[in-house]
Amino acid sequence: MSQYKRVLLKLSGEALRNDAPDAILDFSYMDTVAAQIRRCHEAGVQIALMLGAGNIWRGARGAGVNRTRADHMGMLATVINSIGMKDTLLRAGLDAHVMTPVMMETFTEPYLRDRAVEYLESGSIVILAGGSGAPFFSTDTAAVLRAAELEADAALMAKNIDAVYTADPHKDPTAERLDCVTPMFILENHLNAIDLTAAAFAEVHKMPVHIFGLADPENIYKVMMGEKLGTIVQGGE
Repeated sequence: MSQYKRVLLKLSGEALRNDAPDAILDFSYMDTVAAQIRRCHEAGVQIALMLGAGNIWRGARGAGVNRTRADHMGMLATVINSIGMKDTLLRAGLDAHVMTPVMMETFTEPYLRDRAVEYLESGSIVILAGGSGAPFFSTDTAAVLRAAELEADAALMAKNIDAVYTADPHKDPTAERLDCVTPMFILENHLNAIDLTAAAFAEVHKMPVHIFGLADPENIYKVMMGEKLGTIVQGGE
């Protein structure tokens, strides 16, 4: 049995690329991710997905594109990633809807909170594309925002790093892995495992955030079943 009834699962766009050469998304890898999402769905979990766009957005930022326009590109990139994930989920035998906060009804449905809840309660996977719909807010922040809005039990963030560390473990060999921290600890120490705005939102709205690695897609199922993987970010009462 899952320890969650409803979750917001945020998938890193860079993780879904899976280091595939000359590819934006690795669809064979996404099939394995979809299989784990199906396992969670069959265990009774209502799942809203949000996909990041680091696989596209970082290239725009690196080229010096204006921040607002780069963020607009990033929002569109999440739509591309989300449509790809919808197709993957449909092929896995799940029903899925892509919803966006900006109008593009040829490709997606408008994001309406109550309609999203109806889809979740009817057994559909809701894929939330387009971030928050505003520039300067990351998909991490949008994920915690939508998790609170949809009354999810937690925001689960599957990333290309396996946990929160005291420093970048790729640069600092003394970096310590953290099993449980508060959002305030992340803010005070300027840790970048999640966006600082997302950490602040989680602190104010008491939204638990669970960060774990997507290198093994089965981690999605393990986390939803209560295994202690990655880092839990949770404030005090």
